[in-house]
Amino acid sequence: MQDHRLQPEREVNPWYPFDGPGEWSLAKFLVENLSQTQIEQFLKLEWFKSKDELFYYLEQLPGCGPKWQCTEFRLKGYETEQPIHLIWRDGLEVVKQLFSNPVYANHMCYDPHRIYNGQEREIGEHNELPEGSTIVPIITTSDKTPATSHAWRCVAFMPTPKFIVNSDYQTLLQTRLWHKCVDLICSKLKIAARVSEFMVDASANRCFFDPWDLYNFLKEAKKLHLSGVHLPFWRDWRHSNPAKFLTPEILHALHKFFFNHILKWVKEAMGHELDLRFQSQHKRVGVRHFMSGVSHVKQMTGREHHDIQHTIVPTMWGTVSPKFIRAVCAMIDFIYLAQNLVHTEASLKAMSTALSDFHDHKQTILDAEDNFFIPKLELMQSFTRAILHVGSLIQYSADVSECLLITHCKHPFEKTSRQKDFEGIRLFELYTLLASNDPLVNVIFTEDDEVAGPEVDPALAWISRVNPDAQRCLHAPRPVRNHFLKGIVSNDARIAFNVTINPNRKCLTILELQTLYNIVDFPQALHHYFMINNHGDLNLQSSQVLFSTWFKFRSQLYSAFHERTIMPSQLLQAEPPSSEFSYGHCDTVLIQNIRSSVPYVAQVQAVFQLTTPPIEAPGLNQVLAYVQHFDVIGDKPEPTTGMWRVTRSYLHDTLQPQSRQ
Repeated sequence: MQDHRLQPEREVNPWYPFDGPGEWSLAKFLVENLSQTQIEQFLKLEWFKSKDELFYYLEQLPGCGPKWQCTEFRLKGYETEQPIHLIWRDGLEVVKQLFSNPVYANHMCYDPHRIYNGQEREIGEHNELPEGSTIVPIITTSDKTPATSHAWRCVAFMPTPKFIVNSDYQTLLQTRLWHKCVDLICSKLKIAARVSEFMVDASANRCFFDPWDLYNFLKEAKKLHLSGVHLPFWRDWRHSNPAKFLTPEILHALHKFFFNHILKWVKEAMGHELDLRFQSQHKRVGVRHFMSGVSHVKQMTGREHHDIQHTIVPTMWGTVSPKFIRAVCAMIDFIYLAQNLVHTEASLKAMSTALSDFHDHKQTILDAEDNFFIPKLELMQSFTRAILHVGSLIQYSADVSECLLITHCKHPFEKTSRQKDFEGIRLFELYTLLASNDPLVNVIFTEDDEVAGPEVDPALAWISRVNPDAQRCLHAPRPVRNHFLKGIVSNDARIAFNVTINPNRKCLTILELQTLYNIVDFPQALHHYFMINNHGDLNLQSSQVLFSTWFKFRSQLYSAFHERTIMPSQLLQAEPPSSEFSYGHCDTVLIQNIRSSVPYVAQVQAVFQLTTPPIEAPGLNQVLAYVQHFDVIGDKPEPTTGMWRVTRSYLHDTLQPQSRQ
């Protein structure tokens, strides 16, 4: 920015060539939301003289990054219905721009190091590097549109021409064109990878057929199970190996596999009973409830795949054979383990064990399934090897890249009539935000000091450090709210609870609270709790003793993988009986008993606080919960699934659910 030719004018007016923040905001809004025809109509309202003047101003913006280029392509001897044009930017220049962006400075590591989880080393990438060198990893994704990952930039809009050839060769020619385009885009990246290094040219693998003699070449390629692309873009890229960089992909290889195969097997085995059981499941916040069952659903999101996977194993109980359940349970375990944020030798061994367990018990599925040739199932054998090469696979999941392709490539491309670049707009907005305030100092900080979730935007995190007051000007995911600061913290400081300032019900007597929630033994249970805390002299039946209640509360935990990372809170329900829910709408939780190392299952029936008279005593003046707990059946988990069976606990003399506070 400081080196731009118009910087002297911006010393006086940071928004130059615009008159000020108002004109800049207007220009940004028009370009982001209207087509050029609509802009032309709007500007006739005596703002800018024409759209050409507006776009001329935008072209003067600094920091737009690598310039877009348009290159025409031809494939030797094959014509297309329309000319082939590639709109692209130099891959190396894009990487340079991202690497130098201060927004990502605290999100990069330049030196290799080892991380241990207990006594085990986490699995990740390791290379021997010369002194003073580092690795710049590049993750690409394509939806006819390659783009670098994590710090996202769109690098090209790929042509998809129609070749005037037999339909048998259409896909082959388009694929060759794709590789040729990527070859051009990444040409300087490959040079950078091999500077001062000798590299054997992959073209030494000679082909005895003319690659442009498509009929004979493709015929021979198919014999070797090859695609027929003779010049793949990675052929002269040092360190590139498709067996390593083509990583297994969680969304399609696992979640789509679950929907297309596992769920299909369960539907065939259970029939209509599957829908009935999903319809009867408890409604939870953040989890889809399938009111009509799952059999009729033709397409699902990755989130819905997750929701079904969480409950599919216990849902099958009692309707299919134990071996069938064991096979499905093993595959669910494998899918779950493959999504670990970090991996160790123990987690990789657990993945291999789960996959072997599936194959050991799959015969019950084979007996009912005619076609068991499933390439994705075979691909799972390579998951552990891929993790050893590239680390955790969840970071390469396509659900993120598919979303970013829409927001960073497709929508901007449509808005700009395939001519302008939105990155310049975003960078200029960031520049004016900083330039219009006092001089800033980019203070170095440690990531461990920041409480943030996995979805925090790097630009927002950077702005929050260098200019906290400017955060309101940006639209981005906010850091995770830390309920450990002001909430109710457990004795071991590992769990935090939070309720709203205003309760759902106020000034309730104990009889009104008991009637509202239909809890028969509530007065006795609360009196027993007060007795334990040396305050049994309080007359709970008095009309002067009043309570407040909440129908919902939040629970927050630390990450199981990173002990200092706070996870987003979960909303839990404790609603009283109503016309919709005759027995209330209450969530079930797993509670760690301070008197025992064994946790127990409980249902939260009521969340309340004694408000009048005030009691200054620990454990009595805070928010309390009335829970009904479950007893575990047996002293071992069920051998087929490894899950515990529980039953609701009742008091012997009243046949009422037993409570704990």
